[in-house]
Amino acid sequence: MSISGLLLIVFLLNLPFGYWRSGTTPFSRQWLLAIHIPVPFVILLRVYSGLGWKTIPLLVLADVAGQLAGGGIRKLKPR
Repeated sequence: MSISGLLLIVFLLNLPFGYWRSGTTPFSRQWLLAIHIPVPFVILLRVYSGLGWKTIPLLVLADVAGQLAGGGIRKLKPR
């Protein structure tokens, strides 16, 4: 798997969790779950992709970008 493919998967994986996170109270149990549930999946993806430790900063950026984009989608949705 290429690094760009891995980053795209991590970004897309975090979109629904960012959407969920933005509708919760900051630092609540649901907020923490929305942030931390995708982390083991990202770790597994990195390990099985065969890419080394040097990809971790990029994966963290893709993770945060997906969370923020998911939260932005919730804010764009009409109520």
